[in-house]
Amino acid sequence: KGKKLTEHIAAWDMIAVVVNKESPVRGLTLKQVEGIFTGDIKNWSEVGGPNAKFSVYTRNTSSGTYKSFQGMAMNKRDYGASTQKMAGNEQIADEVAKNPYGIGYVGLAYAGKKGLKTVKVDKVAPKARSKGKYKLSRKLYYYTDGKPQGEVAKFLKWATTSKAASKVIDRVGFIPAK
Repeated sequence: KGKKLTEHIAAWDMIAVVVNKESPVRGLTLKQVEGIFTGDIKNWSEVGGPNAKFSVYTRNTSSGTYKSFQGMAMNKRDYGASTQKMAGNEQIADEVAKNPYGIGYVGLAYAGKKGLKTVKVDKVAPKARSKGKYKLSRKLYYYTDGKPQGEVAKFLKWATTSKAASKVIDRVGFIPAK
């Protein structure tokens, strides 16, 4: 509509693949993650776990994370028919934490919940130092109509470069852009 949108990186997030803390699985390839969430891989024994079917938990279809994960981890393929749709990160974390055969994905802020552990994807852990290297990393943005001016420019400078803003970003579970 005649607007020139300009992107400003606000922070980074990661979509962490999580399993129950008792799971022997510590890492998966991105292809295995795709197979698990599309339903092509049906049993933990196919990825180094016990002989048991997966309980796969995903966000619901109206979630932006649902679509992001589908694009980043599943080559835009459909989720498997047996996946269980959850309202949010907390619900996925709760279900995986109490189910030894559970697997799901959550925003990095929820990955440290008691009873969970993250798995490496292609040998990279979802840690702040891995932003951009972890395959399920994503940038979060502010958008302006053209070059920001006045108070908007001041806010963006504070929000994207100040130590105070970095502390807030870190506290809510995201990774500061700089």
